[in-house]
Amino acid sequence: MSLLTPSEEQAVLLAIAAAEKCTSGEIRVHMEIFCFGDPFRRALKLFGQLNMQATQQRNGILIFIATGSKKLAIVGDEGIHACVGQPFWDELIEVLQRSFKKGDHATALVACIERCGQLLSKHFPVQDDDENELSNAISYG
Repeated sequence: MSLLTPSEEQAVLLAIAAAEKCTSGEIRVHMEIFCFGDPFRRALKLFGQLNMQATQQRNGILIFIATGSKKLAIVGDEGIHACVGQPFWDELIEVLQRSFKKGDHATALVACIERCGQLLSKHFPVQDDDENELSNAISYG
């Protein structure tokens, strides 16, 4: 089901950890085989199921990938979404889609995570008392 080899998964996890060192925000990746219907609606549902809204500053980001359906969505919680708006997420999706079509899944995903980390660190810099509020693990459905 995964687009990623074990070493590529490790690179994604390292990218998440590195991005989160510079921000109080949280980044999560979720993969499943099929998404029937709108991937954004599915990602919104998963956002709640994964408790992504539990961050103190409402600054979690979920990157959703349906491998078999070849669908993507990115959901930013209300705190970060208010800072950047929908055009930012749409641009990230477009970049991911282009890279995925070329078969460059891991590099594209790491670059997307790095971009999300840069954005989060700009609007939600790391705090002295920061703690990792949510799991960094890639989740699967």
